[in-house]
Amino acid sequence: MTQTTNEIRYLTRPQGRIAYTDTGTGPLVVAVPGMGDLRSTYDDLVPALTGAGLRVVVADLRGHGDSDTTFRAHGDEATASDLVALVTHLDAGPAVLMGSSMGGSAAVVAAADRPDLVRGLVLIAPHLRETASPAAQATYRALYRVLFARPWGAAAWAWLYTSMFAKGRRSPRHAAHVAAIRRSLADPARLRSFRDLAVALDHSVVEPRVAGVRAPALVVVGELDPDYKDAAAALADMRDALGAQGVLVPGVGHYPQHQAPDVVTPAVLDFLAALPAGDQGAAGTAGEQGCARA
Repeated sequence: MTQTTNEIRYLTRPQGRIAYTDTGTGPLVVAVPGMGDLRSTYDDLVPALTGAGLRVVVADLRGHGDSDTTFRAHGDEATASDLVALVTHLDAGPAVLMGSSMGGSAAVVAAADRPDLVRGLVLIAPHLRETASPAAQATYRALYRVLFARPWGAAAWAWLYTSMFAKGRRSPRHAAHVAAIRRSLADPARLRSFRDLAVALDHSVVEPRVAGVRAPALVVVGELDPDYKDAAAALADMRDALGAQGVLVPGVGHYPQHQAPDVVTPAVLDFLAALPAGDQGAAGTAGEQGCARA
């Protein structure tokens, strides 16, 4: 049954609950943020997508936002399993999965593991492989344990979010969004979950799955994104690896979905409008056809 409300809903998983909102009617899009972010990262895209005749479900990561902090497992595979469980629970797939940063990595894992549930991918600043050496990963993990500890962890991430990752053009709601992240991480349990994710994150699980992805994909990368040595080259590599469409967004960093929604939104709508119509309903019942631009 399609929901048309911003009321927070919960998906029960073995170690806790995943919070999500469910708006609009039509073919299903399931979106998830990246590490240390909130589902409101998509607030500039959701109205346009629902206005184009799509049902948009946006979930918080484990231990983030309104999701429970009782989860012991975190990372790309854990998030992928939550995406699969959510699409199955909604019984409205196959779905388009949209992910930011590690959320995009998780969407790739889900698409490879359950191609029957995924008809398209929108990947915003994703990671398709682990670029850090084992020694560098060990150093980062030691750093994260200190940097994201109490009492300074929430302030440290808010500073990094702004100074490093949101380089270039800023959303008019940037300050409010970062303040909401900082308030969320002021909860010791949420800060602990965020730190656990940062320490556990390893994108090496994604690369073996890439060749198994059959769903059409759109990859969106900001040209100032510090996660890539060369954003244009990284985009080209990901486009080739997935046979995907690609958009390099000028003048923005790691969060083009809210740094440049005027560029990202039409690109996403054009991609979704061109997807082949698919059966809606995880059980295989015939449903609504592919979306059209509003």
